[in-house]
Amino acid sequence: MATKIRLQRGGRKGYAFYSIVIADSRAPRDGKFTEKIGTYNPNTNPATVNLNFERALYWVETGAQPTDTVRNILSREGVYLMKHLKGGVKKGAFDEAAAQRKFDAWKADKQNGLNKVADAEAKAKKDAAAKELAAEKKINEEIAKKVAEKKAAAEAAKAEAEAAAAAAEAPAEETPAAE
Repeated sequence: MATKIRLQRGGRKGYAFYSIVIADSRAPRDGKFTEKIGTYNPNTNPATVNLNFERALYWVETGAQPTDTVRNILSREGVYLMKHLKGGVKKGAFDEAAAQRKFDAWKADKQNGLNKVADAEAKAKKDAAAKELAAEKKINEEIAKKVAEKKAAAEAAKAEAEAAAAAAEAPAEETPAAE
């Protein structure tokens, strides 16, 4: 039986979520599988991968063939690096402790890169929100200025009307007194 490491689709329409499974190469994409070794969520930035590292390494060493996408996921998670380092240990190039140190250093560097991406995205969101707020404040100030001008114009018109009414009443009162 030829085994494949593949993705099994889940989630709703327009929001895919995948399980990483070991399956017979003849089984359909969402069909029967041997073992579930993780999940993959491409909807987050960066994509979220939850992987049982030991089982993935076991299946890769056993000879299970991953699909292209799964190969990229396993490579990013370091499964292929660990397989390579274990090969170096078997050949005697270095010992198990040195291989583990190399892997840990790689994993720490990888995590720093992911943290930088997440921080940059958070900063970009914060900057975008600040720009939107500044633009909204500017619009609100312009609206407030227009409202103040309208109120001032209304007050001036009201004052003129009152002055005209007072002026009209004043001569009318003076006219009977003159007689």
